[in-house]
Amino acid sequence: MRSTYSALAILTTVLLIASGCNPLKKMNKKHGMVNYTMTPDPLEVHGDSVAISVSGRYPAKFFHKKAVANVKPVMRDVESGNIVKEFETIKLVGEKATGEGTKIMKSTGGSFSVDNVVAYESSMENVVLEILVDAGVKAKTMTFDPVPFGKGTVTTPLMVESDEMPILGADKFTKVSPRSITGEINYAIQSSVVRPAELKDEDMMAIEAFLDKGITYEYTWKSVSITSYASPDGETSLNENLAGDRANTAEKAIMRKFSAKKIDAGKEGSMYNKTPKGEDWDGFKTKLQASNIEDKDMIIRVLGMYNDDAKREEEIKNMAQTYTILAEEILPPLRRSVITINAEEEAKTDDELKKLVKENPSELTSEEILYTATLYNDLNQKLEVYKTEQATHPEDWRGHNNVGWVYVQQNKIEAAKAEFEKANKASANEKVVMNNMGVVTRMMGDREAAMGYYEKAKGAGKEVNYNIGILNIMDGDYEDAVSNMSGMNTFNAALAQMLNGNTDGAINTIEASDAKASAEAYYLKAIVGARTSNKEMLLQNLKAAIEKDSNLQAKAKKDAEFLEFREDEAVSSLWK
Repeated sequence: MRSTYSALAILTTVLLIASGCNPLKKMNKKHGMVNYTMTPDPLEVHGDSVAISVSGRYPAKFFHKKAVANVKPVMRDVESGNIVKEFETIKLVGEKATGEGTKIMKSTGGSFSVDNVVAYESSMENVVLEILVDAGVKAKTMTFDPVPFGKGTVTTPLMVESDEMPILGADKFTKVSPRSITGEINYAIQSSVVRPAELKDEDMMAIEAFLDKGITYEYTWKSVSITSYASPDGETSLNENLAGDRANTAEKAIMRKFSAKKIDAGKEGSMYNKTPKGEDWDGFKTKLQASNIEDKDMIIRVLGMYNDDAKREEEIKNMAQTYTILAEEILPPLRRSVITINAEEEAKTDDELKKLVKENPSELTSEEILYTATLYNDLNQKLEVYKTEQATHPEDWRGHNNVGWVYVQQNKIEAAKAEFEKANKASANEKVVMNNMGVVTRMMGDREAAMGYYEKAKGAGKEVNYNIGILNIMDGDYEDAVSNMSGMNTFNAALAQMLNGNTDGAINTIEASDAKASAEAYYLKAIVGARTSNKEMLLQNLKAAIEKDSNLQAKAKKDAEFLEFREDEAVSSLWK
């Protein structure tokens, strides 16, 4: 019996010694003392990806000289306990171990650091980060107890809303439109008599047609300006008087035309503005420069040598042969009165426009039809008017563009794109259309192509910058997003400010926005409360958000923004 007991004692001692000599067990026992860290903590969605920097510091006398360890950071779902993401494995080796890897010394310890960027998946939101280690010394291997070192992934940037701003092709409609026409009456030399033939010239006939149109469309007659001249080939004092006489006779001639049409266009001196200019040296020089006269350069030099009109005229007349040509070609058209009639046309009333759009749109201009669409708030009524413009004036890009604009509002993205493509054919690379192509392209998932369109659209309006700002948020460029959305009071603008670190600005922006009473706005303010450790703000706004949208209760429970408050009874009660 004694020998049996001795044998058992010896066996037990051997086993204890063997167990005590297993360095992996010792390392596993001290594994919790290793300092693992991750940056950022919690992780953050940035663009479409998550960046993680993992480091570990091993203390002295921890790592066996011949040990080899494979260290792997993983994400484990909080609710199911399943591993949902594995990151790059880091290989560590003791100072006497064989193979490649980061050396960890026995006497001094050591460290490692590794950076990873992975595509974001929804399963990464509510997770804990753990370090898994498989280690070995010679033939012995062991999986160490996992060490947690981080929690969750902030997904707040994914709250960006698809509120891109397409741009309407604006109308140029005005309630009052200026109308004007200009004609000339020419005179014989040294005469102010209006010759009958002059009143039958093409420009005078155009004035008569203008008056007839004014009667039809009920123009309001505003003014008649008459500027009269004499040619620089007589005495200066006589020419000054002659120009004045020509203004008077032109005025009477136009007054007779108004009277013949039975138009009350004011009395002499009230609506008529007469400006006698005297000798028209500027006109003389202009016509001379445009002529084929051989000596015109010399004549122009003479004009520049003398300030005295009489002296200039005398010198020119000394050029006998040249003066004959001047008298026949250059001087006669200078003896004139220039008459401009100014009027205003009142636009059709809103009711008249609505009726004509439905019954006889061919009578309307593009500006009138496009304006009529603005008289309706209902999108379907707007669409009907824009389709009328599209059919009546197919060459105008605005009709196609504006039909597409309505389709965007109705979330008919494919149909909208087809209309914007028609608009682009009607007016290639029109900036407004480029913006709208960017909008539908982004909504269809191609951010890169959308940015290309927005680059071509720059200058079309503040909407372009705002739309670029949405892409900035999606790409993780929060500073650029804030800059591009400057001056806009929207949920997205507030989101950009918060993501860029300006929580006060975010609150001010959301409160000034149309979205301030939405569930999303309250939720964003709850996040601001969490980020600024303002529990009251968090509670008040998260409660309001959940009351407006019960789906936000489940989101809040998983949201890494509220990690620090998950153990707080008042906060956690909102999602229990």
